Amino acid sequence: MRSSEMAEVNLRTPVSQEESSALRVGDIVSFSGELLFCRDKAHVRLLDFAHRQRPIPVRMEGIPIYHAGPVVRGQDRSWRIIAAGPTTSFRMEEYEAHILRYYRPRIIVGKGGMGKRTSEALVDTGGAYAVFPGGAALLAARRIKEVIGVYWIDLGIPDALWHARVEEFGPCIVTMDSTGGSLHEKINSESLGRLRDLLSS
Repeated sequence: MRSSEMAEVNLRTPVSQEESSALRVGDIVSFSGELLFCRDKAHVRLLDFAHRQRPIPVRMEGIPIYHAGPVVRGQDRSWRIIAAGPTTSFRMEEYEAHILRYYRPRIIVGKGGMGKRTSEALVDTGGAYAVFPGGAALLAARRIKEVIGVYWIDLGIPDALWHARVEEFGPCIVTMDSTGGSLHEKINSESLGRLRDLLSS
């Protein structure tokens, strides 16, 4: 049984359910291996493919999803990501629970936290949500070693499904875990409590 102290973990992808379910709120995690950049439009298409039972162009099980629209540059018939700051994750709240349950990426990385439906899916699938530092788009890009592929480019450069190889991508702070723990919910609850105290004083 692990102690209550936070852990610092470098996970190699694909991440197993055992690894993702061991993460706890407050842990600092980084990733080496494969990473998928996936925003709203790609989420919608993934759900459409799932509903129609169509194959997608990349394996997703155990490959963390990063909520980001990269800034890219074409180079020698290939792509190079030059900036990759996180997108506000709550934009994906409508879709993420379905993505977690169907495709099993296990870990979601983004900015600002997610809601109850995603939290419940993280419990069901043994997953975790982690926050990448805002304002660190260039740091993120330095951790990206190679663009393996890009799919659904018709959605636009930022909204396509980008498949990259990363090395020690992070540091990311786990803020939602497989036990239902949520730093975002805790902060919201504490803030609401303080507001009520102020209004009643």
